[in-house]
Amino acid sequence: MKAYRFLTKVSDSGAIQIPFELALFDQEVEVIILTKPTPAKKETGAREFVQKWAGFLSDSDTDETRFEYLSDKYR
Repeated sequence: MKAYRFLTKVSDSGAIQIPFELALFDQEVEVIILTKPTPAKKETGAREFVQKWAGFLSDSDTDETRFEYLSDKYR
């Protein structure tokens, strides 16, 4: 027995549309419906946010760093 897998959506009227597959014409089929689980969204607290992004924006003098980079580049 060959298995086919189609991902589709049930319409508001309850209809299910499957792709055109010649091998399924004039065949008896068994239909099993599985709902897709929705992923749980994790709430990020302030402490986790700071730990994740700490150091991303720093107090370093960007003008001085840019000047050094360009000085080295164009020597």
